[in-house]
Amino acid sequence: MRIGGVVPRAVWLLAAGVFVNALVSFTFVYVFLYLTGPRGLPVTEAGLISGLGGLGVVAGNFTGGWYGDRFGHRRVLLVAAVSAGLLLAVLPLLPVTALYLALPLAEYATGVVRAANSALVAVLVPEGGRRQAFAVIRAASNGGFTIGPPLGALVATSISYDWLFVADGIGTLVFACWTARMVPARGATKAPAARGSGKLWPELRARPGVLVLLGAILVVDLVYRQQYTTFPVHLAEHGMDARVYGWMIAINGGLILLFELPVALALKSRPPLRIVGCGLLLVGAGYAMLIPGTVLASAIAAMTLLTLGEILYKTTATAYVADQAPEHVQGRFQSLYAGVSVSGTVLAAPLGGAVLGAAPGLLWPLCAVLAVGAGCAVLLAGRPRELPSDRPRELPSALRVTGGEHTRAVRQGEAT
Repeated sequence: MRIGGVVPRAVWLLAAGVFVNALVSFTFVYVFLYLTGPRGLPVTEAGLISGLGGLGVVAGNFTGGWYGDRFGHRRVLLVAAVSAGLLLAVLPLLPVTALYLALPLAEYATGVVRAANSALVAVLVPEGGRRQAFAVIRAASNGGFTIGPPLGALVATSISYDWLFVADGIGTLVFACWTARMVPARGATKAPAARGSGKLWPELRARPGVLVLLGAILVVDLVYRQQYTTFPVHLAEHGMDARVYGWMIAINGGLILLFELPVALALKSRPPLRIVGCGLLLVGAGYAMLIPGTVLASAIAAMTLLTLGEILYKTTATAYVADQAPEHVQGRFQSLYAGVSVSGTVLAAPLGGAVLGAAPGLLWPLCAVLAVGAGCAVLLAGRPRELPSDRPRELPSALRVTGGEHTRAVRQGEAT
């Protein structure tokens, strides 16, 4: 395959483990039903525990890369995966009071795994091939998540909800063992002298494109995740039940599996911020489809545009942040991106619900405006001629000449 020469074998092996782990990572889908069903908790208490778990996920994403820069990304991934696996496997045995601590800790470890996994890909793959590598990882993850929830429903209804957590825990432990055996330690971590050295903020300030991108992703994730919170409620209010919403999600997963990797290959030489900006504009266009009124056709069109926007921006943005990061803060750059890219899991539901309750007609125009504004900001940040990295590059001494040769040398240096 053409992509095989670009993406290292270690990334393909890591993707295989990610697929298996995603296949059984269905507890986050059913945790609320588990708490209100078999555990018999009231909705308010179940919501509180679930919310604490969501905060754990976000916190884990924000901090996982910091650990990796200091201790090595592969080592951190393994420790976090083992911790998450053990906590998830024993969670059904714990009393309700222990869930207030155990579930957030398990979700925190899961978030650390996600950030460490992204940083690990970034250090395994050289600049120029990361878009394809991240697309491979996302394809594996989305493939697992597409199959996982229906499989989880079968386990929960045929056996027990408890086995969802046991299967998730065992799958996470298998992922840790697979990574330890198949992904080499050599080349998967930074040199000890580089770990933890240097400060983050000066590196970010020197790369304004990254700062703009992080802000845009923070805004768009709040908007994008309305499809999992207020969108199904909106569909129900317009006479479309859960079956229709299920098909909407199927459209999302199917399009991603079919097109994300080919699109990453086709656009690998295009300026990344322009691709990301266009993707965010498509997200805005998707929500704009719901403004005139929601019928089945407009709902399908909205979901299609949202998914096409996701295909453009998510992989490209992850790779862009990795390409911009200096080696000694690669993990911290990935943690920042990972954190803002899941911020909507905590904030989308309360903010979207508040707008939907106070002014239902304002929700979709507001989502469209925010996404389009974020897209325009990223496009403006990418207007200057983009280099593979914002880091200053010093020309070789052989090219430090004068006159017309100097101009040619500078242009050659910019093109590298």
